[in-house]
Amino acid sequence: MIEVKTIDKADERRDFPRGHIEALHLSGLDFAVATFEPGWRWTESMPGIVGTETCQIHHNGFMVQGRMRVKMNDGTETEVGPGDVFVCPPGHDAWVVGDEPVILYDFAGQMAAEYAKG
Repeated sequence: MIEVKTIDKADERRDFPRGHIEALHLSGLDFAVATFEPGWRWTESMPGIVGTETCQIHHNGFMVQGRMRVKMNDGTETEVGPGDVFVCPPGHDAWVVGDEPVILYDFAGQMAAEYAKG
């Protein structure tokens, strides 16, 4: 059986300081569209919600808009921008770079299933 959903009609929305995710749940895939406003930073917005010091979610993503800096717990850093496809393991901080909102698609499933849940 084929399943088709549109990102314009998400199954759920989770709001958090300076951002939100919209999640679609399909058989074998949880998909998320994440929006982060300028000034958003994981270590400032999320620890009180999820109870960890850094993000412990694995991300398989595609950056649609904006720029995001990612710093792993081991100190390595990179920047992700429009058109980039990325894999980011658990144990990282991330923040919006510049004054444009970040929009990214996350195919890992973990983001749609667990992100921003206490």
